Amino acid sequence: MKEPASFPDDGQEGVLRRRVKAELRKRMRGLRAATPESACAERSSRIVARLRERPELGSARGVALFWPITTRHEVDLRALDTDLRAKNVRLYYPAIDPESLVMTFKEVRDVAALEEAGFGFAEPPADAYVPAPGEIDVVVVPALAVDAAGYRIGYGKGYYDQALPRFAPPAVTIAVAYDFQLISEVPVTQGDVSVDWVVTDARAYRAGQGGD
Repeated sequence: MKEPASFPDDGQEGVLRRRVKAELRKRMRGLRAATPESACAERSSRIVARLRERPELGSARGVALFWPITTRHEVDLRALDTDLRAKNVRLYYPAIDPESLVMTFKEVRDVAALEEAGFGFAEPPADAYVPAPGEIDVVVVPALAVDAAGYRIGYGKGYYDQALPRFAPPAVTIAVAYDFQLISEVPVTQGDVSVDWVVTDARAYRAGQGGD
């Protein structure tokens, strides 16, 4: 399984890392929000085109995606959802347990069933099928920022960092972001989990081997 990063969260270094990450999160949210919708749509289409070329997706039987929060100008993968369904790939979307606040993935056979359930994004129904580890071959992960090592900045809740180690490996993890969201280094904090690949509208690279 993917091992979360282990860093001391107490002391001056831990405090500094958290502060820097919070500032980066704020700046990247502002930068993405200021990007016109038309530009985000064009960049998203390029990201989808690059994902279509990934051999991991070409051979996948089960893929976890995310439905875009369009008001936040997130990468839009809806065209990829359509493509994969046409190939009879089973698709899964993130869902948050309202009691434990733990995220998992659930199968979505019809995107019309996705609904906002109190956490700000569209989720599968409560009774949707939950896959076992090994049933998902690829997990596509959103990011506000991501670095060459595959560490990402999300919205700060740690949902994906909790979920990914349960599915990857064997699943391959791919972070998607607009190219302007690449940064030189994410200040890694306790529990952060890196992805295997990063795909933007301008490039695709294996974590630790690219991003320049």
